[in-house]
Amino acid sequence: MYKKFIHDIKKYFNYAFVSAKSELKSEVANSHLSWLWWILDPLLFMLVYTFISIIVFKQKIQYFPIFVFIGLSCWQFFEKTVKQSVKIVSKNSHIVKKVYIPKYTLIFVKLMANGFKMLVSFSLVIILMLIYRVQLSFHIFYIFPLLLTLIVITFAVSSIMLHFGVYVEDLANVVNVFLRLVFYMSGIFYSIKGKLPEPYITVLLKCNPVALIIDDMRECMLYCNMPHRKLMLLWLVVGLVISAVGIRTIYKNENSYVKVI
Repeated sequence: MYKKFIHDIKKYFNYAFVSAKSELKSEVANSHLSWLWWILDPLLFMLVYTFISIIVFKQKIQYFPIFVFIGLSCWQFFEKTVKQSVKIVSKNSHIVKKVYIPKYTLIFVKLMANGFKMLVSFSLVIILMLIYRVQLSFHIFYIFPLLLTLIVITFAVSSIMLHFGVYVEDLANVVNVFLRLVFYMSGIFYSIKGKLPEPYITVLLKCNPVALIIDDMRECMLYCNMPHRKLMLLWLVVGLVISAVGIRTIYKNENSYVKVI
């Protein structure tokens, strides 16, 4: 399976890249603001959550607008990719019925498209950090392994969702409810460490990889602190294992997907 996976990655990478590029272009084709929506979308959410948290709930977190923006950028990448993967085979039935492509390649298309939008959001994070004169340290370079972990976890969950989404008609509704719950458990607009007592802090950070990645991203970018390196490595390994299971499951069942859809 490993050799087949590497071979297919090399063979279909260009297809995934071109498809992601086309998807990004078509997404803004009929919009007057074009690609600016990729910045405005999380920016407007940031303003709403900042207003609610500071004015209504009296949050007092240093660099709070950037704090929220980092959380939203990571979360939207994870949420959108997982949601889109549930019905990704049926929505691309016009392709999978005519030519063979490994079905997880469709997830790569979403990872590239949503990943590009996340990078655009992070470019605004950098600008905000300069405006707020955030002190930097070498810990900021941990964002690269953190982003890698986020991508692996997202692909792992998406590959499982792709498989079961073919057979379970109402899975999309269940995933929407579950992701809403995870959203509130990931500390997007509040500090897990500042709001929750033990042992809930430890449980959330250990059991929710998205919460861990967002918290560590803020710590190394805004507060010059070291991330949870052991937990990050653990979740990276877990993500790789689940990804391997997902890929193996897709290879084993992808011929039956066409019959089901």
